[in-house]
Amino acid sequence: MQIVLLDTLTFGDTDLSGFAALGEVEAYQTSTAHEVQTRITNADVIVTNKVVITDAHMQNASHLKLICVAATGTNNVDLNAANARGIVVKNVAGYSTDSVIQHTFSMLFYLMGHSRYYDEVVKDGTYSRSPIFTDVSKPFFEIKGKKWGIIGLGEIGRGVAKIAAAFGAEIFYYSTSGQNRSDDFQRTTLDALLKTCDIISIHAPLNEKTTNLLDYEQLLTCKDGAVVLNLGRGGIINEEAVARIVDEKKISFGLDVLTKEPMLENHPFFCVKNQENLYVTPHIAWTSVEAREKLIALTIENIASLN
Repeated sequence: MQIVLLDTLTFGDTDLSGFAALGEVEAYQTSTAHEVQTRITNADVIVTNKVVITDAHMQNASHLKLICVAATGTNNVDLNAANARGIVVKNVAGYSTDSVIQHTFSMLFYLMGHSRYYDEVVKDGTYSRSPIFTDVSKPFFEIKGKKWGIIGLGEIGRGVAKIAAAFGAEIFYYSTSGQNRSDDFQRTTLDALLKTCDIISIHAPLNEKTTNLLDYEQLLTCKDGAVVLNLGRGGIINEEAVARIVDEKKISFGLDVLTKEPMLENHPFFCVKNQENLYVTPHIAWTSVEAREKLIALTIENIASLN
């Protein structure tokens, strides 16, 4: 069995040697659309994280039996074409839940605790010249007693809610699908959540219901001092609106996902003046060492199940 790995660079230093036990492996760090066509010609199995697989690619890969998406989402594969050609498509769900939950709180603490400011105050020598032993110029608040709004109450959203509740937050949620419910937390409307919650975190998929869900008008209704975190998908929050509001109102934003990744070189975030209230990470919430190891192990299981 010939196995072709198309974008191993996305897995970092994760051990990929387990694939060799299943067949002959060809591994590429990255693959352009043109390169994909050549590389999968004789493949029985292909493994892709974000490389797009089209009907045209499948048409010229006569041996192809299985497309393994080393991720949760399968939007980078033409599923209708795969089904019509009898090609199985398998993804991996749930591998990064704990990692994303952890990064949610990492982003919150960075923004709420003014970590950027206090780190710089020490390292630039300002603290060494202080007449007092502490610095209370940037007040931070406790999670306890705050209202936390969860947008998207799937597995990750529920995990965040449980930990936030353990900190003493009052939990509200808005189900973007209208299907997820929980008696443990308070269900509310999106408008009410935005207007009343001190902390808002997004853990929803991108679809017709969530695209541009939070635009300028919606974000403007958030409370002064609110922290808004997006760990769902880029496109749920209008990034131009974020760039505008962060300089107009006292709101902090933490984003791990963007509409276009990698980030555009002329992105409006580069023009934000109030950078301390904007924290952007390069889609890393899913990338803990443990999550990547689990992802590869489950992908290998998906291939092994083909036999």
